[in-house]
Amino acid sequence: MKVARKKIAAPRVAIQGELGAFSHEAAERMQAGCRVVPCARSLEVFERLDDHSVDLAVIPIENSLAGSVLEHFDLLLAREVFVQREFRLRIVHNLVAVPGVKFAEIRRVYSHPVALEQCREFFRLHPKIEPVSFYDTAGSVKRIMAENLRDSAAIASKRAAEVYGGRILKAGVEDNKQNFTRFFLVRKPVRQQRQILARANKTSIAFSVKNLPGALFKALSVFALRDISLAKIESRPVKGHPWEYVFYVDLLCGPTKEADNALRHLAEITDFAKVLGVYPGA
Repeated sequence: MKVARKKIAAPRVAIQGELGAFSHEAAERMQAGCRVVPCARSLEVFERLDDHSVDLAVIPIENSLAGSVLEHFDLLLAREVFVQREFRLRIVHNLVAVPGVKFAEIRRVYSHPVALEQCREFFRLHPKIEPVSFYDTAGSVKRIMAENLRDSAAIASKRAAEVYGGRILKAGVEDNKQNFTRFFLVRKPVRQQRQILARANKTSIAFSVKNLPGALFKALSVFALRDISLAKIESRPVKGHPWEYVFYVDLLCGPTKEADNALRHLAEITDFAKVLGVYPGA
């Protein structure tokens, strides 16, 4: 007698933006077979994690050209979530139009302001084409397709063109080919799987110190004394407390004895310290 196997549901992964956004591509690369749930705002992504309407979330945290996504640092600190994985996606901007539209017909191009900024050379070479800011790269493709805008195009990913049936007129219109975005795979805190922690070699933390001479030096020395390297440090203002800051730090270490001792030491000498994630680095 055959026993029917229970079908495992595809994990639901929230992203900020429309289907076809770069976060969509990152989600599919990080969590194969997932069901992507688009959200209008970053806050909604974290709210969906809180109410368990999704299992995971994929958020961009840093771009190699544009810098950090500051809102996401704030949300990681404010919410009870845990970074499980890191992924770097090569960002390729494509000029996407309605099928049948020729390049000579294009008069304006819609996209997210950051994407437009990363394609300045394209607009310099084509001064008759007007860049128009839009809320989302994939959303710009969705719009030109839904409204059949035959004098317009969008700058977006190849995935966005596939999702909405657009045609790529020009591929790789970004100025700098060393354009990467670092994404985090985030979930509610759970007991980490042993195999994930065994492969972990990065730790992300946040902490604040009193505004006293040497306070930051003392905080960072807990890692230097144990030969733990820092990959990144960034400060963000504390809301409601002018001129006070939270420091976000990426450590090049996993869950080692030295790291545990350093974090315990850090908690003793700072106002607060929080581990945002322990995960395999990209």
